[in-house]
Amino acid sequence: MEKIYVVLAGLPGKMATVTVSHLLKDERFNVIQKALTGPDISESSVTIDGTEILLVKPEDHESFLSEMKVNFLYDFIVIDYSHLSAVNCNAELYCKLDIPFVMGTTGGDRAILKKTVENSNTCAVIAPNMAKQIVGFQAMVEYASINFPNLFDGYSLEITESHQKAKADTSGTAKSMVGYFKKLGVFFEISQIKKIRNRFVQILKGIPFKSLKGHGWHTYKLKSEDGSVLFKFTHNVNGRDVYVLGTIDAVLFLSGKIELMTIGKCFSMIDVLKGK
Repeated sequence: MEKIYVVLAGLPGKMATVTVSHLLKDERFNVIQKALTGPDISESSVTIDGTEILLVKPEDHESFLSEMKVNFLYDFIVIDYSHLSAVNCNAELYCKLDIPFVMGTTGGDRAILKKTVENSNTCAVIAPNMAKQIVGFQAMVEYASINFPNLFDGYSLEITESHQKAKADTSGTAKSMVGYFKKLGVFFEISQIKKIRNRFVQILKGIPFKSLKGHGWHTYKLKSEDGSVLFKFTHNVNGRDVYVLGTIDAVLFLSGKIELMTIGKCFSMIDVLKGK
């Protein structure tokens, strides 16, 4: 198997850093030693597991990627874990240059993001959550919402999500679940999601101290109108490794699609799970 070349976007952010650490140990990949960074980063490079990676500022993103596209001997894929404010402009650049990418960053205008890819000549895997098991759980709830509409009619819903303080936006996973629960008959709006970023509150909830800088704890509570029935679904993730493993699968999946694509195509993690 030929190695897959990847460029990271989002260094020195935590998720991008952990991803690089995994990729450097995986013989299936070659990490390009230049990465896209944001406007507020002062460093010119980062060293991860002994490998120095130069950071390319936003004003040089297009020239760097254009040069890579023209002069590099191999196809490459961008893995994007940038700040949410960069989601749409980054995608527009990748599509402009016909560069396939995996977008793990949440936020941005997701409808425009998908349309940008579909109107291009490249392909991408875009998902608000790269953890395969959580994506599978979401698919089960979606299945119920389609096949058993209004199953929880009259029930109240409480959604609580806790992430590291640095995560600026409300969890994309939690937001996507709202639509499924609505189809199941529950009245609930995204604005009602309880977003926890306070470390003291997180410690009281039982989140390990070492995971305060990287975790994702979600709880969905459904209660009957008279309070006699309670359903509770919880998925708690400490650390970031589970997301990296899903990201790697997404890159492998996308690598197999590049030569087959003649028009823009946007894939989800469900596509990755199915392998189609």
